[in-house]
Amino acid sequence: MKNILIVGAAGQIGSELVPFLRNVYGSSNVIACDIHDNVNPILKETGPFEILDALDAVQFEELIKKHKIDTIFNLVAVLSAKGEANPTLAWKINMGALFNALELARAYQCAVFTPSSIGAFGKSTPQDGTPQDTIMRPTTVYGVSKVAGELLADYYYLKFGVDTRGLRYPGIISNVTLPGGGTTDYAVEIYYKAIQEKKFTCNLKPGTFLDMMYMPDALKAVVELMEADPAKLKHRNCFNVSAMSFDPEIIAAEIRKHISEFKIEYNIDPIRQSIAESWPNYMDDSAARAEWGWKPDYDLPRMTEDMLSILSKRLIK
Repeated sequence: MKNILIVGAAGQIGSELVPFLRNVYGSSNVIACDIHDNVNPILKETGPFEILDALDAVQFEELIKKHKIDTIFNLVAVLSAKGEANPTLAWKINMGALFNALELARAYQCAVFTPSSIGAFGKSTPQDGTPQDTIMRPTTVYGVSKVAGELLADYYYLKFGVDTRGLRYPGIISNVTLPGGGTTDYAVEIYYKAIQEKKFTCNLKPGTFLDMMYMPDALKAVVELMEADPAKLKHRNCFNVSAMSFDPEIIAAEIRKHISEFKIEYNIDPIRQSIAESWPNYMDDSAARAEWGWKPDYDLPRMTEDMLSILSKRLIK
């Protein structure tokens, strides 16, 4: 990777992936773009920034030519809960941006990274140790678009030789970016509320296990996959990656080790609960470990200690 275009850079992953990649590949070689310029200032202060509607193929192509792009990171997505509120828009954005990225990659010999998600699985998928290759029958438009995206990226690799790669992310927990409408977002919000109010009202039931990952591991996985020897990749779109699995009671108990008075209450959101119950409790990521050496650095105790330390400095004045 020499000249990288991050499409949808202002989202949860992009806001942290951009500075991470700039530290690795150089600030001038990582071009961040989003549909508006009301973004985290770090995206514009640490390197090139462009406004781009990823559904505008002409504008998209102009940026690829302007910056001599060889790698596209397509991070554009309407997430699970928001997607259910407007499925037509979710499909249009999620698939339209990916199609443009793949078509332009084919024309300009670019590699493409596109994240998938545990949302690509459904209720008929094995929920414990979800295999790399298994039945995928999602029940949300977000999940359907992710499955379609995986298949489309595979098609462009097999048909046109486009170097497409991707990860099936679990829920991602960040100490930088606020939640953005995902079903796993409670696991971010709970840390803020623990520090600010010493209590949290959870929208998922106790006993609802979900796969999770701390953002530093999510960023590391991207670079490791994109730098991996293609000859060793039997899978491309997409690899299961996992780091930890917990339910609301377990994460609350971990927080209480640091904030003893913390309490958790429940007000169940039926939409989010239904979505969560259709997703894996935890994925089998042995293919990623075998094919490109994946190994997370953070488990729940280490992540919780880091989250509370960083957020306390920011939130407590």
